Amino acid sequence: MNNMNLSDTEIEILLFGKWRFNTNWEKISIEFKDNMTYEQTRIQTFLLSKPSELITGNKFTGVWHVNDIRLCLIVKTVPKSFFNLQLLILSKVDFADMIASIYSIFITENYEVIEINRSEFLISNKNQRIAGIKIN
Repeated sequence: MNNMNLSDTEIEILLFGKWRFNTNWEKISIEFKDNMTYEQTRIQTFLLSKPSELITGNKFTGVWHVNDIRLCLIVKTVPKSFFNLQLLILSKVDFADMIASIYSIFITENYEVIEINRSEFLISNKNQRIAGIKIN
């Protein structure tokens, strides 16, 4: 992997594409697009986390950027959430998307980019280091 003498823009360019990584309780794939949006799929592997997956769904979309070698993910929609309802009176009410948008104003997922190259990355959040591989 590379040493971290890269600018934020260089890190962003390396992140474009689809990546896969695992945490202690999830299998995650995320596609970083060049219009600074992302699509993420999270599959819960810890049995007690499965109920939250049923409520929120396993897909998330949002915007992303790198700032001071920190990857910032801002969730905007949760399209497979149980709370995006189709009501008889109204066309479609996306309660989960509204909550995600409000939540994202206050909370942004931040990961420190420790190492990155064209096929692998190592990022860290508060509790753990996460290694990912490019899959496209």
